[in-house]
Amino acid sequence: MTSEALLSARGLRVVIDGLHILHGVDLDVAPTGVTALLGRNGAGKTTTVKAVMGLVPRTGDIRFAGRDVGRLPTHAVVRQGIGYAPEDRGVFAGLTVAENLRLAERDADPAYPFVYELFPELRSRGRQLAGTLSGGQQQMLAIGRTLLNANRLIVADEPTKGLAPKIVAEVADVLARVAERVPVLLVEQNLALVRRVAGTCTVLADGRTAHQGDAAELLADEEAARRLLGVGGGHPVAASSIATAAPAVAAASAATATATATKEAP
Repeated sequence: MTSEALLSARGLRVVIDGLHILHGVDLDVAPTGVTALLGRNGAGKTTTVKAVMGLVPRTGDIRFAGRDVGRLPTHAVVRQGIGYAPEDRGVFAGLTVAENLRLAERDADPAYPFVYELFPELRSRGRQLAGTLSGGQQQMLAIGRTLLNANRLIVADEPTKGLAPKIVAEVADVLARVAERVPVLLVEQNLALVRRVAGTCTVLADGRTAHQGDAAELLADEEAARRLLGVGGGHPVAASSIATAAPAVAAASAATATATATKEAP
């Protein structure tokens, strides 16, 4: 682990049903700001964050704030102070918005004022079933759950997936505000968003680490961005649509059943 890294993985390997998904990923997450995890579809990004969270069997060294967490079950990883917002948002469709939030409570004094400041709709829709929310509203709920507790890291997996450009712009604003309080590991395909919010990045290719370094430098290098990511650094979603968007209130994904495990695990 580098001296600056809050979260560090070395030689991370995952085998599922005999299929080798990760072949020795190295990852460092900075102690401030946003670290982006990039790569083409199928590169192993989601599997990497699931491995960090203990949601898939893994081998290798994973350290968080200096502690070995690579052998901990998911609820114990969460209790170290990692909030997880999964790719599929992970809201409980049959529960209300307020009930989804209560399930995620871990601290004695949950940060509802901050969550409602970012996402006022969560307060006004407290009695609405989460399954009836729009995709953007479910993203608000999902990331809001990770912010209730005093986490030391937020892991957000594809928070803009399937969202309209206006909502994507609002997600960028939210992530920027969140990162002022707590570091974020962001899995993302939208390079305009990455350029806006990320300081450092790791790029995966075929289940291996292909690049680590400054995000802006990578995305400014058209040849490297095309070789590593399959697109030029300016490709998806015009940067202007993010830069000119009204400041935020809609956003990212969710703390799955980890929230329940956190409350119920001994």
